[in-house]
Amino acid sequence: MTELASLQNHQVRLAARPVGMPKRDNWKFTTEPVGEPAVDAILVKTLYLSLDPAMRGWMNEGKSYIPPVGIDEVMRAGGIGKVIASNNAAFAVGDLVSGGIGVQEYKEFSAAEIKRSGVFKIDPRLGTPTQWLNVLGMPGMTGYFGLMDVGQPKAGETVVVSGASGAVGQTVGQLAKIKGCRVVGIAGGKAKCDWVVDELGFDACIDYKNEDVRDGLKTHCPEGVDIYFDNVGGEILDHVLGRIRRSARIIICGAISQYNNTTAVQGPKNYLSLLVNRARMEGIVVFDYADRYPVAIAEMAQYLKDGTMKSKEDVVVGIETFPETLVKLFTGENFGKLVLQVAES
Repeated sequence: MTELASLQNHQVRLAARPVGMPKRDNWKFTTEPVGEPAVDAILVKTLYLSLDPAMRGWMNEGKSYIPPVGIDEVMRAGGIGKVIASNNAAFAVGDLVSGGIGVQEYKEFSAAEIKRSGVFKIDPRLGTPTQWLNVLGMPGMTGYFGLMDVGQPKAGETVVVSGASGAVGQTVGQLAKIKGCRVVGIAGGKAKCDWVVDELGFDACIDYKNEDVRDGLKTHCPEGVDIYFDNVGGEILDHVLGRIRRSARIIICGAISQYNNTTAVQGPKNYLSLLVNRARMEGIVVFDYADRYPVAIAEMAQYLKDGTMKSKEDVVVGIETFPETLVKLFTGENFGKLVLQVAES
């Protein structure tokens, strides 16, 4: 009790809803004492936090698939932590767990929160903690179920994925290759494009910063696109819609090009291509598949183990860097899954 009582929990709270790109002024740093967990609760020390584009949407007021973060609330974030005190028989001190920790150094999970938030023990034999935030975590689950359930890939089909070097994109492209598809990525910069081709095994990659995406799609998808996994929205979505084949499937995972707009979101202008090609466009929200995560984790952990799949994380150290680190997602500075390391152990 004495040891826990001496701990201080540093937190990052939403101070104001951002207009455009989030700034440090949108956050406030607070400190609270840490105490013994309640009956059936656990106390978790944060090790790593997952920084994801979806966090920008959670900061906005308004109806969405999940309630917005409230003003003065600890910023929502998934993470990996270590149990340092437990009054719950299902968790022992030293267990590594995954759950909605939030941007803070410590988190007490009540029995109700454990059930509601899906807090679970991770198996370090299946992957490292950062891999549990990438291929084995929410991005990997998003990529897996978006591609397999919504996209329904068939061997020989052409799959295009934007944000190809990011957390979701890298999983989608590698998984599509495993399933026998031709895969074309879209990413920003030569280094990222070279990496997805040379290291991840994509068939080609279009550098949207230095190439014409429309021309690149004509070159690398001469017979058209069967599946498009969209992480960026905007003009790139329109370019791909112009190349889809009959019965194509477009998976709407995100629209990172639009998240910091101060004007209305730019929707697809070329949507009538869906009609002409009898194609469909469908959204993916990963939480809908929570009961099936173990199936996807088991499959992709095996791919990691045998080297069929790789997992790249971009790790930044220090909870105090959170405001600036989050922005890396929207400027394209991160290379791989963006992770904030809060503590070593």
